Amino acid sequence: MPNTSICLNKDCATVNTQDNKFCAKCGEKLLLKDRYQALELIGQGGFGRTFLARDLDKPSQSYCVIKQFFPTAQGTDNIAKAAQLFAKEAIHLEELGKHPQIPELFAYFVTEDQQEYLVQEYIAGKNLEDELKSQGVFDENKVKALLIDILNILKFVHEHQVIHRDIKPENIIRRNSDQKLVLVDFGASKMVASPTALNVTGTVIGSAQYWAPEQARGKPVFASDLYSLGVTCLYLLTQVDPFQLFDIHENDWVWRDHLQDNLVSDQLAEILDRLVTIALKKRFASVDQVLAVLDQDGDISIPSIHQLPTIIQSPLIITNNQPIIETVEFYLTTIKLASKENPTDGWEWVTTTSKIPHTCQIMKFDLGHGIDLEMVYIPGGSFDMGSSDKKSSHQDAKPVHTVNIKPFYMGKYPVTQSQYEIINGTDPSYFSRKNPPVEQVSWNMAQEFCQRLSEKLSRKFYLPSESQWEYAGRGRMITPFCFGESLSNDLANYNRNLNKTTDVGTFPPNAFGLYDVHGNVLEWCQDTWHSNYVDAPDDGSAWVDILPNTNDKVLRGGAWNNTIHDCYIASRFLYDYRKTDKVIGFRVCMDP
Repeated sequence: MPNTSICLNKDCATVNTQDNKFCAKCGEKLLLKDRYQALELIGQGGFGRTFLARDLDKPSQSYCVIKQFFPTAQGTDNIAKAAQLFAKEAIHLEELGKHPQIPELFAYFVTEDQQEYLVQEYIAGKNLEDELKSQGVFDENKVKALLIDILNILKFVHEHQVIHRDIKPENIIRRNSDQKLVLVDFGASKMVASPTALNVTGTVIGSAQYWAPEQARGKPVFASDLYSLGVTCLYLLTQVDPFQLFDIHENDWVWRDHLQDNLVSDQLAEILDRLVTIALKKRFASVDQVLAVLDQDGDISIPSIHQLPTIIQSPLIITNNQPIIETVEFYLTTIKLASKENPTDGWEWVTTTSKIPHTCQIMKFDLGHGIDLEMVYIPGGSFDMGSSDKKSSHQDAKPVHTVNIKPFYMGKYPVTQSQYEIINGTDPSYFSRKNPPVEQVSWNMAQEFCQRLSEKLSRKFYLPSESQWEYAGRGRMITPFCFGESLSNDLANYNRNLNKTTDVGTFPPNAFGLYDVHGNVLEWCQDTWHSNYVDAPDDGSAWVDILPNTNDKVLRGGAWNNTIHDCYIASRFLYDYRKTDKVIGFRVCMDP
């Protein structure tokens, strides 16, 4: 492996010696998040760079892969779409990486300079393009083994409502350790949000030689991945560019003409023909249909594939208790200290909104009577919890300690009055507006809401642990506020600016897509109050004591009447779990 350390500054990229802590040219820190060391550039495209890296926080200093969002294409629309796809890749990998033949996602974060990174498992081995070049064309048995391996991976992927959209030899790696095939690069993948989503024209993406016709028109379906897998097999059998394997004059495949003494049985040929059939109605519709023909030993178990039953694809069946999954775009707002035009006037806080949209995955539940509950997917990760600010009097937010958080869902907004009333039957709130957060809610009342909501939707809802709340509230930011170093009245409802609550969603969201992180209402957490973080859990769980005299629970986030100091992301408050106040509300969480 290379004995180098590459500077990740997009304007530098100097190759340094591995012992350097700072770039010899630009002076930037070489370790990403003080743990990931980029060793070698292994890939670069229009919207990103990929590096082989080392995780120095692990005892083995094991290898990993860093993906850096680094757009080089021109045009705001192109860059915005690329940023959206980059964020989606992280969302998909968080769940799909649980499969042993898909790289695991280790981290996804945005640095202080708004640079996006994704860190994932490194797969040691050759991709099938390199294997083809070094070993020659695949024979029938090797193609059958490929089909079995990849089809079982795609079954898992499709069951999670994801279309890969870029199946090709370069994205399939034969892992050195066990010779298993691993499916990589979910940067082009698409989540199917609803049964009608397959009919909506979207972005044309992928590799043109392997595109299914419907994908080339921006309307991919699950069978589009099967088409690309079939084309991959034809290429590996012939080592001929797929464009040359298709006769555009006859509108038909002529791959058999390029086999060069590589014997393929009629049965396998028939399977491959149906995989790459242009007409969707004649093509395999699902992984299960193909696996019905091939048993797990790679034998073809049905004499004629024309005897296969028709399987109708249903990406997501929505019933009364099942949610709709959506990917939502939003824009990040940040605040920073900037010089005024006239230097004699000094400095001021300036608020800016990015032009590149971010995305989050929303799970939307119908509570009835036109009222929805929206839950935002929060990807797992590690963060430093607490405050290291020496100017702060928040000694209860010390010592700073690293906490590892598993993925979870959190309410997009604090629970509203209408949501509370439809679940608990009453509205205890003092203030009345169009869609405000519920307040005057005790910890016990919030727990009752979670229990009733769980029963209604047949899922487990709960109050967040204090570490979950802070991790989600930060949105990967390490500054005192999720928007940056300060706060203003156009970013949050605090400091008695309006002297009452505001409707949820009035102010901008954080980088995860959560609203009202600062101000509006304080939010209950599951935890028992502790005066500091000594011996606090580091796994994201709630710190709960079942002891006498532990009536005090934790509140986070600040409220409409709190000062800016009390709205710090690390600020903590204690309150008797039996009491209510017109500044206290809550939001709910749910496991994936």
